[in-house]
Amino acid sequence: MQLMLVFELLSTNGKSRRGRLTLPHGIVETPCFMPIATKGAVKTLSSADVEALGASIVLSNTYHLLLRPGLEGMEKLGGLHHLMGWNKPIITDSGGYQVFSLSKMNKTTEEGVTFQSHIDGKRIHLTPEVSMRMQAAIGSDIVMQFDDVAAGDSTRERYEQAMELSLRWARRCKDALPPGQNLFGIVQGGTHEDLRQKSVEGLVDIGFDGYAIGGLSVGEKREDAYRIAEFICDKMPADKPRYFMGGGMPEEIVHYVSLGVDMFDCVIPTRNARHGTLFTWAQDPTTIDFSKRPTDFYKKLNVTGEASAFDESPVDAWCDCSTCKTVSRAYLRHLFSVGEMLAMRLATIHNLRFYLRLMEELRKKKDA
Repeated sequence: MQLMLVFELLSTNGKSRRGRLTLPHGIVETPCFMPIATKGAVKTLSSADVEALGASIVLSNTYHLLLRPGLEGMEKLGGLHHLMGWNKPIITDSGGYQVFSLSKMNKTTEEGVTFQSHIDGKRIHLTPEVSMRMQAAIGSDIVMQFDDVAAGDSTRERYEQAMELSLRWARRCKDALPPGQNLFGIVQGGTHEDLRQKSVEGLVDIGFDGYAIGGLSVGEKREDAYRIAEFICDKMPADKPRYFMGGGMPEEIVHYVSLGVDMFDCVIPTRNARHGTLFTWAQDPTTIDFSKRPTDFYKKLNVTGEASAFDESPVDAWCDCSTCKTVSRAYLRHLFSVGEMLAMRLATIHNLRFYLRLMEELRKKKDA
């Protein structure tokens, strides 16, 4: 299969963009949200569930799939699309985020990162070349470069070190990429504009199919993230898709869309759902002017609280998901209170639908 990528910029409104991304396994309308299927599944949901909610692309993780089923295992199984029964596009994180999140369990050198598996303690060496081979085995529609991520409270020296190493690894990823696959470069540099500019310029010089904003939503202040995201978007090629990695809350996504970001992923909707925190619309979403309500267009509901104990209303009167059509807040609270796994599934269905519906409404506003 020729793993082509075509990005069409359909319209703009200020800095915000409305686009269409054509990939080997389907079309993705942008701006879009990509549910996280880290190990080959969105937690508590089947692939059919995720498709029914309106998702057109999911994100999986190279590091975790390298641990299990492993490179040879993935090749033998015929790739992740076949394994998880998902016939739409897949994007894969390169494993670079684990350089950051598992920093106490790894050692980074110029060659790559040596991990100690959190499963059995086995030492694993992950390099740009290994990451490219593993993502090819997965069958990713979009491959992410292997990068080094600095924490949000790092020194300038650490930010610069991570940015420079990521640039060198980006070149190695491009050189190791199997023919026909689509590769995104990742802009690093922390909260320093000059480092970010050097990163963007270096990546554009190498040449990628798309560009991602990395190293944000890792502990820095929100105002710094907004400032840096706008700076990077203004420097990125206009004819390539733009991906904000790991962000964020609904109001953050609305803001990043206004800056010109096209693609998002985040654990917030699924993780919050499993703990009983649900995102609900403040009014009919078809009537919301997000430019006038950039932060208060939704409310957070703690469905495990006493207020829901005898509340027979739906989770969200404005939501069209199966949870809101079939169960009450009282029932969902009951399921959480007795430790029933169905509670997490129903809550995840709702929160993912909220995020996917948010993107649908943002696209509609740009189509109007």
